[in-house]
Amino acid sequence: MVFLTEHESTHASHAHPSSHPRSDSGSKALYVLAVSVVVSSLILSFAFISASGTLAKGLSAIQISGGGSAALAPAAPQPTALPAADVATVLGSFAAGRGKSDAKVTVVEFSDYQCPFCRKSFNEVIPSLFKDYVDAGKVRFIFKDFPLSFHPNAPVYAEAARCAGDQGNYFEMHDKIFAEQDKLGPGTVDVPFDKKWAEELGLNAATFNECFDSGKYTQAVQQDFADGVKVGVSGTPTFFVNGLAIVGAQPYAVITQAIDAELSG
Repeated sequence: MVFLTEHESTHASHAHPSSHPRSDSGSKALYVLAVSVVVSSLILSFAFISASGTLAKGLSAIQISGGGSAALAPAAPQPTALPAADVATVLGSFAAGRGKSDAKVTVVEFSDYQCPFCRKSFNEVIPSLFKDYVDAGKVRFIFKDFPLSFHPNAPVYAEAARCAGDQGNYFEMHDKIFAEQDKLGPGTVDVPFDKKWAEELGLNAATFNECFDSGKYTQAVQQDFADGVKVGVSGTPTFFVNGLAIVGAQPYAVITQAIDAELSG
């Protein structure tokens, strides 16, 4: 292939035969020039083809080594076991429990009532956990308070839920607290506790207010927090399935996998 400049191309298309015969030396010079141009073009073409092949192989290698979603998928969190002494600490005292006391599996949740991730678990995990395992008699569920220092409403909510528990309505207030925050959307929200919530749940208002105003459960909430620190809890929610720690708002399947393993063991 011979490449021509714009001037050469125009000149070639419009050239007329010369009226003077060329000399032998001129003809040889033109012949050598033509051969040189052809050889140069062949060399350039071969180099381009070789480079293209190398580039294609390189891209193919990159695609093979970098592709594949399996290589990029995060590994499922692995539960870590608590020593027996720490299990006793976790089960020593708690805000509330639900399910058969002699169930083969005990699930303990350390939670913060103002934590958006705890609310996520409340909406996406707890209802199914209760339906499939707790109310079916397979699991005992225990709730422990772990109010974080940057959530000022959390300890207040925790005490309110315990006061409702005195009238047999702990989990009703538990659900009410999270539901009221849901009204403002996801994320951390500031919804001060309203004593009217107790009335809306049908509780004896005077009894509830006396409990709540007296700070009856302030120390108990702090004790739950201290228990959590002792067993290594540093964030919420943290679940323990027969002493196996599962940290964070994990999908329901992660919780049930640990439960099923304990049930079949």
